Amino acid sequence: MKSLFSLGLMFISFLFLTSCGQQSSSQKEQKAESQTETISAVVEQADEQPQQTEEPEVLKVQKVIISTSLGSMTAILYNETPIHRDNFIKLAKEGYYDGTLFHRVIKNFMVQGGDPDSRNAKPDQHLGVGGPDYTLQAEFRPEFIHKKGALAAARKGDQTNPEKRSSGSQFYIVQGEKVNQAELSNFAARGGITYSPDQIKIYESIGGTPFLDQQYTVFGEVIDGFEVIDKIANVQTGANNRPVKDLKMTVKLIDE
Repeated sequence: MKSLFSLGLMFISFLFLTSCGQQSSSQKEQKAESQTETISAVVEQADEQPQQTEEPEVLKVQKVIISTSLGSMTAILYNETPIHRDNFIKLAKEGYYDGTLFHRVIKNFMVQGGDPDSRNAKPDQHLGVGGPDYTLQAEFRPEFIHKKGALAAARKGDQTNPEKRSSGSQFYIVQGEKVNQAELSNFAARGGITYSPDQIKIYESIGGTPFLDQQYTVFGEVIDGFEVIDKIANVQTGANNRPVKDLKMTVKLIDE
């Protein structure tokens, strides 16, 4: 169990978990909402027909597979964060991520990728500033936390991005560390967050980075391939936490 001091250092380091260089433009996508529509069936018959109600549409859960030379991770995208979900699906369909790198890796914290400039990047090239010419509206939800395996959007820091808008493409996957209840209470008090008993158990059992909760949008989670997260997090890194050996990815949708 890591100490609160250790987590404190990680809290400082998370301030650098930003995706720079996104061009500022308004995001025009609107949050999708499912609705229940009631249809009255009017039939000109002697016997009156009962009113019929359509069942609300059940959205399928989109799965994606993120593949690397160290193995593959299967993740789901949350329907409750439709802006980020739809954007990730769009980019995956376009092959946007294919051949890009996990360009920033910090053990016991997270692994970050999604910068298009990382494709065929030179060894000394500064990465982490690329992306499309748009950002995404934040979609914070209290039920989605930064547990191990959380898939979340990188972003610029609060000073230049007070609305906490997400990068249009860069994302990270949490490795983190186990957190005891006292440490979690401290982070909860700082962020004004209330954790459910189940969420507390998750942080205690598999760990995460609770100091990022309600600061960065979590829009999915890894459901298979947790060992790959650990393998990536353990690679040798150089300047700016970039892996010494390029670690390329592909991102594909799983149709079921």
